Order: sequence, then C-alpha cells, then structure tokens
Amino acid sequence: MKPEILQLSPILIPQIRHQLEELFTVHHYYKQADKAAYLREVGSNIRGVITGGHTGITQEVMAQLPKLEIITVNGVGTDAVDLAYARDRNIKVSATLGALTEDVADLAIGLLIAACRGLCTSDRYVRSGEWPNSPAPLAPLPLARQVSGMRIGIVGLGRVGRAVATRAAAFGCPISYTDLQPISDVPYTFVEDLVALAQDSDALILAAAADKAEGIINAKVLEALGNEGYLVNVARGKLVNESDLVAALQAGNIAGAALDVFVDEPNVPSALFELESTVLQPHRASATVQTRTRMGEMVIASLVDSFAGKIPKGCVSH
Repeated sequence: MKPEILQLSPILIPQIRHQLEELFTVHHYYKQADKAAYLREVGSNIRGVITGGHTGITQEVMAQLPKLEIITVNGVGTDAVDLAYARDRNIKVSATLGALTEDVADLAIGLLIAACRGLCTSDRYVRSGEWPNSPAPLAPLPLARQVSGMRIGIVGLGRVGRAVATRAAAFGCPISYTDLQPISDVPYTFVEDLVALAQDSDALILAAAADKAEGIINAKVLEALGNEGYLVNVARGKLVNESDLVAALQAGNIAGAALDVFVDEPNVPSALFELESTVLQPHRASATVQTRTRMGEMVIASLVDSFAGKIPKGCVSH
C-alpha cells in the first residue's frame, strides 16, 4: 500500500501534484470543511505531512497522527512547527532549504530598484492616462534615487543574504552586514550593531531567517537609516515593528520601504496603501514556476527518503 500523506496547504505545480498522487495516498486536509472530523477519519494512518512555512502544523494536529514519521515544509520557515515536540516523538521535519535563494535575492534587488526608481508610481501614472496632459519634463513625478553605488546593509548573511550581496555588488554597491557573528569567507564589512549598520547604509535589506527575532527594526533603527534611506524586507514580517515603520514613512523619516512580508498576513496595515513611498508584494518571493517546481521535488524526495529510513536532505530536526 502507498504511504498515506496529509496535505495541509496546496501545491500549485501540476506535475508535482501528479507525482504525489502516483507515489502516495494524499489526503487534502486543506480542502475539508470539517477538519476535526476529517482527522478522526484518516489521522490514524497518516505517515507524512506536507505543509507550508506559513501554515506549519499545530501540536494539536500532530498529536492526532500517531504514525507520523515526517513533516515536509514546502518552504524554508519552520517557526510554525513545534520542533521540540517533533523531536520528542522522533518525527523528522524537513524544509526546502536552498531552493528559494535565487528568487528571493532577485526580488530583494527588484524591490530596491522599484522603490528607489519609483517604478510602481510611474506605472500608475502612465496607466491613469495623465501623461499626455503633462509631457516630460513637466510630469508631476519626483526625481528618483540612483541605485548603483548605494551603500547596502544586509541583515542576515545566510544563503539569501549572500545572494543579495552578490547582486548588489554587481551594481557597484559597498556591502556591509550584521549577523550573529562575523563570517570569515566573505569580503563584506561586518557591523555588529544593527543601529550602526542602519546609520552607515543607504538601504537596509532584511534577509535573516531569525525565527525567534521580533520587532528588531524599530523607531531607533529607522531613525538611524534616515530620511534618504530605504528598507527592503524579504525575510520575516515580524522582524519589523510595523507601527514604527508607518510612523517613519508618514513623517518622511525614511525615504521608502519595499516589503514582501508582513506581521499578520494577509492583513497589511492600511496606512501603507496610501503612501507612494512604499512598494508592496503579497509574499511572493519564491513564486516562480522554476522555484516552486524545485521545492515540490524536494518535498517528494524528503518523503521518499524518510519512508526508506533515511534522513532527508534539508532535515532540520535531527
């Protein structure tokens, strides 16, 4: 018999869904109206769980899966999974580490360019039909900020942080970073204090996993970034104190913010909608066909390896 899998969040790539159905008996938990009843029906035979980084899995659900061997996170975030409880039950937890790196770094640079060059504002201006009424150079759009040569400060120099640094360096940008400790194999400048990093940067890019950190980008950091500085977040929404960010943007204490993640997704502070100094994305840094396919392939490989008695690649619980 095929191993039985409980799927907590959808997978968008058809070929990955097809492979899952070929290899496993897949129970679509996320489609069920009465999830409690569904768990009582199928929970006793479930050996694997597929979930997303944002969805995770509660300890309550895990407790109803007595045969559970592995939780595969279709993403890199594991803060929504109780890893200590999983270890106590010898349940493996894997994530699609490395699969998202290039796309997330690409978006970080794209967001920076969009914020500095006013791409979204200019797009809205052209679409509005107003351009013929105010032909250049009289168009009522402010001059933009050059990206090449900006001093870039990166918070978290892991896989994504390094990929962001490589891209920014190609624009001739001096790179500084902060992390838990200096990293010996990179040519970038380590700055231990986050406020000092912000003060020495034209743009602060958040790339830290930092599952336990919260609100580290606060009024003090934003004040240090200054009224010509930009904030880019492709990491975790909770790293930013959103009320402090809104206040800084409204007061013009920073030049702009470009955000792919938020504290309480999909609920975004409405004040951000009204500001032309913001560029907002609905948590889509990894949303390309290529990356989502790689992620799905890693999910399948983790399940296959686990059921074969192997430690999956990307295992974070052992």
